Amino acid sequence: MPRRNIVALLLISLVSLVCYRSVQSSRAGRVLSDAIERIEQRYLEPIDEEALFEGAMQGMVSQLDDYSAYIPPVNLQEFNESLEQQFGGVGMEVGLDPKTNQLTVMSPLVGSPAYEAGIRPGDKILRIDGKSTQGMSLKDSVALMHGDPGEPVTITIQHEGEDEPVELTIIRAIIQVDTVLGDTRNADGSWNFFLEGNDKIGYLRINTFAENTAGELREALEWLVEHDMQALILDLRDDPGGLLNAAVDVCDTFIESGVIVSTRGRDGHIIRAEEATPGDTFTDFPMAVLVNHMSASASEIVAACLQDHKRAIIVGQRTWGKGTVQEVVELDDNRGALKLTTASYWRPSEKNIHRRKNAKEEDDWGVSPDKGFELKLDEEEESKLRIARLKRDIYRRTDGDSEKPPEPFVDPQLNLAVEYLEKVLAEGHDDGGGEQKSEVGDQKLESARE
Repeated sequence: MPRRNIVALLLISLVSLVCYRSVQSSRAGRVLSDAIERIEQRYLEPIDEEALFEGAMQGMVSQLDDYSAYIPPVNLQEFNESLEQQFGGVGMEVGLDPKTNQLTVMSPLVGSPAYEAGIRPGDKILRIDGKSTQGMSLKDSVALMHGDPGEPVTITIQHEGEDEPVELTIIRAIIQVDTVLGDTRNADGSWNFFLEGNDKIGYLRINTFAENTAGELREALEWLVEHDMQALILDLRDDPGGLLNAAVDVCDTFIESGVIVSTRGRDGHIIRAEEATPGDTFTDFPMAVLVNHMSASASEIVAACLQDHKRAIIVGQRTWGKGTVQEVVELDDNRGALKLTTASYWRPSEKNIHRRKNAKEEDDWGVSPDKGFELKLDEEEESKLRIARLKRDIYRRTDGDSEKPPEPFVDPQLNLAVEYLEKVLAEGHDDGGGEQKSEVGDQKLESARE
């Protein structure tokens, strides 16, 4: 057989093999498409093809872990906004009054269109663009107020203590939600980043990790340092996480060198090890990080990194144990997106963070407080603490000296961190870790039990 014929046969065989594998890999897709078509044509009741497609997608992701999900097109914008922490709207936090089920303003965001229009905490929202809010879900009411920047929305509100409702036309704007909060509000509504009554210990809360978090954190830290802060409490309690790169940037703010976190693929190999960059860091003060069982994902990355590098002590209780990375893959033809678990992340100490379904308490997962600094709260204590914190966070616009100070509340975990930092400052220490801290924590736990 001529040489060129042999070469041709080899090429034909190779192409056939590739085509066969392509057919095999797409067979499931063809069967699924055929099933959707048959149901659409032959099912007793008319049914929309999109509904069948979304049902099939939901069924597929149900076979995956709890953190993978299908995001339908109608929810995609809302999902992206939650990550970016910005949206087109009027700028106020709202909720349903538990007694009346009436849509109520919790707090206007300082500087937002709602704030400038004179909306106040406690205002009842009666109508949105003429639609009554009575019986309307919180999700639907928020969707009505969201919209394109520059577009108007008419809101009918009932001010507390006034008889007649007021109709306000507000122009929507891009609303940037703060992700780094302080302890109390200043008179102008901005955050005070020092603990109330303490001008030496800074207090920063991160409620989610978004694109703007690291920048907000740095800005707050620069202000604190300019005002002679000597120690810092970073509160990550109830923080569900967010963007991996935001967590890395936050860690990089506090450590000079070393691994921050590593991500690994399905076979355990390291995909990427995130390293700290030297210079322009805040390392000249002691730190305590507050966590609880609702601290998850990105907040666990930060707590683990600062603990492993002995940059801070960890106070509170063991974290959630969510150590997987999700990638958002947008589907063709505007069919929504897949939030897909693609990797796991590991501490600088190379210990696991993720809590698997059958994990035991003695297994390595999550982030545990340093020795002597574990302080658990029961459900009632947690509920009271969250309600008290919410009340302190509300900005009530008042005139002159009539402003009421925030209500005092007892926060045992915060008090434990404060006691530790005050002792460190009194003794002239300026770093994390060490036996001294465990002694302070043990003493505090003994007094808490008495």
